[in-house]
Amino acid sequence: MSGRFVRASKYPSPDGVDLQANPLYISVNWESSGGGAFAVIPLEERGRIPEHVPLFRGHTAPVLDTDWSPFNDSLIASGSDDGKVFIWTVPEGFSLQTEEEEPEDISPVKKFTGHSRKVGHVLFNPAAENILASSSGDFTIKLWDVETGASPLVLRHTDIVQSLSWSANGALLVTTCRDKKLRVWDVRQQTPVQEVNGHQGAKNSRVVWMGEHDRLATTGFSKMSDRQLGLWDIRAPIEPLGGFQVLDSISGVCMPFWDEGTQCLYLAGKGDGNIRYFEYTNDKFEFLSEYKSADPQRGLAFLPKRGINVHENEVMRAFKTINDSYIEPISFIVPRRAEVFQTDIYPPTTGSKAGVSSAEWLSGKEALPPKIDLESVYAGEEAIEVPLSTKTPASQPAPSAPSVIAKKEPLPVVSEPVHRSTPPNVKDQASSIASIADKYADKSDPTRDQDDEKDYSFDQPANKTENVIPKTVHKNEPILPAVILPPAKTASPPQSGYSPIKESPPYTNRGPSEPIESSLKEIKSLLEAQSRTMTDQTDQISRLTAEVDTLKTRVSESASNREKDERIRQLELELEQSRSS
Repeated sequence: MSGRFVRASKYPSPDGVDLQANPLYISVNWESSGGGAFAVIPLEERGRIPEHVPLFRGHTAPVLDTDWSPFNDSLIASGSDDGKVFIWTVPEGFSLQTEEEEPEDISPVKKFTGHSRKVGHVLFNPAAENILASSSGDFTIKLWDVETGASPLVLRHTDIVQSLSWSANGALLVTTCRDKKLRVWDVRQQTPVQEVNGHQGAKNSRVVWMGEHDRLATTGFSKMSDRQLGLWDIRAPIEPLGGFQVLDSISGVCMPFWDEGTQCLYLAGKGDGNIRYFEYTNDKFEFLSEYKSADPQRGLAFLPKRGINVHENEVMRAFKTINDSYIEPISFIVPRRAEVFQTDIYPPTTGSKAGVSSAEWLSGKEALPPKIDLESVYAGEEAIEVPLSTKTPASQPAPSAPSVIAKKEPLPVVSEPVHRSTPPNVKDQASSIASIADKYADKSDPTRDQDDEKDYSFDQPANKTENVIPKTVHKNEPILPAVILPPAKTASPPQSGYSPIKESPPYTNRGPSEPIESSLKEIKSLLEAQSRTMTDQTDQISRLTAEVDTLKTRVSESASNREKDERIRQLELELEQSRSS
C-alpha cells in the first residue's frame, strides 16, 4: 500500500484545509486505492516517513474534511464524499514507524448516516463534549451526539454551506452559504436568529467566530472579484462595522483563523504563500505584518494554544501543505530576551476539559470550558485550571507582532526513517528550564555587560507594548534547508491592555551624597531670599497705591492745588517703576 502524502484530487476539501492539528497529531487526506482514507502523523515523528504507513480507512469515497475533538486528542471525526460521518480513535502508542511490510489500517469506531449527499465539513462543539456538526450538499447541517449516534437537531439552508463556526460557549453557530447569506443560528431552537447579506462575490466566503467576543470575521469577494475582510456585530449585523475592507485582487479563497490569546486574526489564502495577521482593537482590524513565502499553501491548520512552546515565546504555530509533498511548520514568536514566563502574551487559555456534557447541552445548558494557566505548563507541571472570572478581558488587544519561524519537512520519500527530538510538552518542558537559564547565564566581563545594557532595553511604556518587526527565519537542520529572508515591514504599534514586563536597570554605585546636599541647601536659600524680596515689593506697591488714592480724593476737593498734582504724578511714576521692577 503506497500513496502520496497529500492527495491531488478532483475533490478538494471545500474549506481549502487538507489537514488538521492538535498537540499530539496531524491528520492529512491521503491518495490511495480502495476508497477514501486519511493519515495521522504524530508530531514527534519528523523528517522522511516510510513508503508504507497505516491509514485510517473506511470511507468508500474521498475524505473531504476531518476535525479533532477539543477534549480528547485521540478522537477524530471525518466527512466524506460518500455522505457518511465516521468517528475514529487513534490507538495508544500509534506510530508510522512499523516493522511490518503492510501495516494494518485503522477502522472507524462509529459510523453515522443520514446525509443524502457528500459531507463537506465536520466541526466539534468547542464547549460541549461529543457534540459534532456536519454540513452536507443536501443543504443541511446535522448535530450529532457522538456518544449515542443520534442526530436530534437539523439546520436547513437554501443552498450549500460554505463554512461554519461555533461561538465560544457552543450555543450559537454561524454559517456562510452559496446563497450569499450570513446566518447566526440558535442551534437548539433550529432557527436563525440573524440572517443578512454577506459578501456578494461569486466565489466562496468564510467565517470565524472571534472567541468570546460577540463579533464575527468573514472573508469573501466583491462583485468585482476583490478579496474582502468584514467585521460583524452579531447583535446588529445589518452590514459589517466600517464596511468591507478590501485586501487584494488575488483569486484564492482566504481562510481566517482567530487567536483569542493575542486577539489576532490570521488570514491565509489558498494558493498564496503569505499569511497576514491583524490585531483586533477599538472594534476594527489593524494590519500588523505578514509571513511571506514563495511556496503556496494548499491547506493550513493551526495548533491549539495548549500545544505551543511557551519557553520560546511562541504564540501560534501553523502547519501548511506544500506541493503535495511535505508539511511546513510555521512558528509565530514574540522575540524577547526574557528568562521568566511572559504573562502578558500568555493569558489563561482553554484546556482539555469540556464545559458541559452532550446530554446537558442538548437539555439547554451552556457553559464556557475551564481555562488553564500556561505558567504551570511553563514550569513543567500539570496544567492548573483557573476560575473563569480571571480570564483576559475581551477588549484587550495583542501585545506585539510576532516573528515567524518556518521549518520545511519534506515528506514522504522511501528511505531510512529519520528521528528528531520531540517538541516540548507538559511533562518534558520542565527539563528545558535549566538549559534556558544556562543560555542567559552571566559569563561575560563587566565591560561587556555595560555594552549590553546600552544595546538592549526592556523598559516599555505603561499603556503600550512595543510592536516588534516581524521577520521570517528558516532554521538550518540536517534535513531541513535553511534560507534567511529579509524582515517584513514594521507594523504600527498596537494599543494593548496587557501590562508589559519591565526589568529594572542594574544597580550602580553613585558615590557620596555630600555635594548634592550642599547644592540643595544653596538653592533653598536663594529661593527664600527671592521670596522675601517679592514680599517687600508687594508691600511697597500697596503703600504707594493707598497714598495715590488719598491724594486723588483731596484733589477732587481742591483742584487748583498744583503741588498736589505734581505729587500725584511723581507718586504715579514711582508706582509704575515699582510695578515694572
